[in-house]
Amino acid sequence: MQRTQSPVLSRLARLNPTAVFLAALALVLVGLFAPGPAGGLLLLVLAGGLVWLMSVTWPVQAPATRMLRLVMLTLLIAVALAKLMVG
Repeated sequence: MQRTQSPVLSRLARLNPTAVFLAALALVLVGLFAPGPAGGLLLLVLAGGLVWLMSVTWPVQAPATRMLRLVMLTLLIAVALAKLMVG
């Protein structure tokens, strides 16, 4: 392992991408269908994890990928805040 590489990132790199996608999808669906503030908080926690992951991988991403990730993250945060406001 490189000195600059975190153990968390090396562990994430070994995970099955399909399983990670399905787990993230399940979290988003639970967050969307959970009532009010509980769902909003779950979505914000997920967004926080994605912000951390994006900040670590930002230098190696193509500009188009960066833009798409920012748009999706913005939508996720907007939905989370809407759930918190309505609930």
